[in-house]
Amino acid sequence: MVLVLASNSPRRRQILSLGEWDFIVQPAEVDEQLLPGEDPRQYVLRLAECKARAVAQGAPVGACVIAADTTVVDWNGNHNNPALVLAKPADADEATTMLRQLRGRTHQVLTGLVVLNVADGRLERELVATDVVMRSYSEAEIKAYVATGDPLDKAGAYAIQHAGFRPVERLHGCYANVVGLPLCVLVRMLEKFGITSQSEVVRQCQAAAPGAACAVEPLVLDG
Repeated sequence: MVLVLASNSPRRRQILSLGEWDFIVQPAEVDEQLLPGEDPRQYVLRLAECKARAVAQGAPVGACVIAADTTVVDWNGNHNNPALVLAKPADADEATTMLRQLRGRTHQVLTGLVVLNVADGRLERELVATDVVMRSYSEAEIKAYVATGDPLDKAGAYAIQHAGFRPVERLHGCYANVVGLPLCVLVRMLEKFGITSQSEVVRQCQAAAPGAACAVEPLVLDG
């Protein structure tokens, strides 16, 4: 079965390649506006499904489409009433504002993940959440990081893996999810379609992530 990644993100391509699947890339063009009153969890799932269905229209009949949408949510202590949903910043000023908002605080990274079988229309959806604690970086560090341009295509205006900035103090959950593609969850989803990896995916993923061994992988892959 042909795998189609409905994303142009180099980070998602890199993570997916750890599974050693053969896949092609076909980015999806969808309206990413948050609907009035929309819960962030439903928002990322809706966008992931919209991306998958948009790409499926032009995908080979024997294809399986993988789509994801990731956003950053500052719940401000109330998971029923988020203070701010942080998608990609529009410019350097907005990136600076986002980084100040997150500094020294805990937020949540949400990813909606969808796998769609083009032949029969079968669709699987998963929501993955990681709690992220940011360090108290300085104004000078924010200015230097924003000047690199790196924040402009990142939800929440940061990359956890950025070697020069390293904004995250610690996290609770999946590291790959914060990068943009929760790999062990995807492995489990693809197995439902009879698609298995030829590599030691978990070992590959942990090798690519700095710090301690993954704490969520056994929980995910063991169901």
